[in-house]
Amino acid sequence: MLTRLPPQLSPFGVNIAFIMKARVEVLRDFGGCQNPFGAWCLLQGLETLSLRVERHCENTNALTVWLQTHEKVAWVSHASMPEHSHHEVAKKYFAPGKFGAVLCFGVKGGVEAGKSFINNVKLASHLANVGDAKTLVIHPASTTHEQLSPEEQASSGVKEEMIRVSVGIEHIEDIKADFDQALNA
Repeated sequence: MLTRLPPQLSPFGVNIAFIMKARVEVLRDFGGCQNPFGAWCLLQGLETLSLRVERHCENTNALTVWLQTHEKVAWVSHASMPEHSHHEVAKKYFAPGKFGAVLCFGVKGGVEAGKSFINNVKLASHLANVGDAKTLVIHPASTTHEQLSPEEQASSGVKEEMIRVSVGIEHIEDIKADFDQALNA
């Protein structure tokens, strides 16, 4: 005698909702099943990862020092700076001289100066993500945090003049030249 199964169960007694969640969300969000070409690309990228990270960190340290001396820059924040609040922790946990590839700095002139900088970079890309091989810049006060009030922006650490930079692996002199022309525009 055949009996009807509840609609949420498959003929094998497995919850269909769980299967769909696992298939759709896990595969979409985590890439649970790598295709052969994607796996090859991942391996190729992993082989040069240490070299790229080394270049990211060297460029970031050099850009931090350079920005500190620029007349159009109000402040710079990066863990490589001895006065940074997390400098000692970074020295403890990071490899010597490697303090990460993301820094923030403030452009003299507030929101409009920040927007002007973003609109005038030529080498760097205006994107919100981090960790790309190319240099990425964003002005959070007019983009990612624009919907927040000035008080909410301040409480989340966003200043109106702040530029966030994910420093890439381009030649450091090219990055400096691009930033210099954008700051002076």
